[in-house]
Amino acid sequence: MRVITGSARGRVLETLKGDDIVRPTTDKVKEAVFSSIQFELEGRDFVDVFAGSGQMGIEALSRGAKSALFLDASRKAVAVIERNLKVTNLQPFATVVCANSLAYLKNTTREFDVAFLDPPYNKGILQEALPIIAQRMKKTGVIICESALNDNLLQKYYNFTLDRERTYGKIRVSTYRHEDFAEG
Repeated sequence: MRVITGSARGRVLETLKGDDIVRPTTDKVKEAVFSSIQFELEGRDFVDVFAGSGQMGIEALSRGAKSALFLDASRKAVAVIERNLKVTNLQPFATVVCANSLAYLKNTTREFDVAFLDPPYNKGILQEALPIIAQRMKKTGVIICESALNDNLLQKYYNFTLDRERTYGKIRVSTYRHEDFAEG
């Protein structure tokens, strides 16, 4: 796994090992996600929910995001994220929190421009997380989530509506935007 482009381009990132729940986002999906938001990152606040290795938030920082918040409940994941941030020299722009992502999001007043969610598939976590993160987004924000094809997602969460869906093999990437900005 590597950083695709930007200030940390080509840096190899560490991944979590030995956990069935951990499923790093493939380079193909990562490239597609960032291509779709390439003009929406510069100077913006990114949140990597269920961050795992932190590769999505690190990619966002490498491409010019102002800040990234990494949320993961696993101490092992948090240690990997911190090592990856050190390797990429992006620690000054990052906040890493070891906590239950849903509990953290319910209790924060912070707002985000771009959110990426990639929880374990088919466990209902994404469906629980989407209405919570939608309430923490700036009106001009974008929510991107990775899920299994058979994971049932609604067309709308809070004021954010499904704007686009793409499939990559058995993976679906869904993009939600505020109803005032969604192209539909």
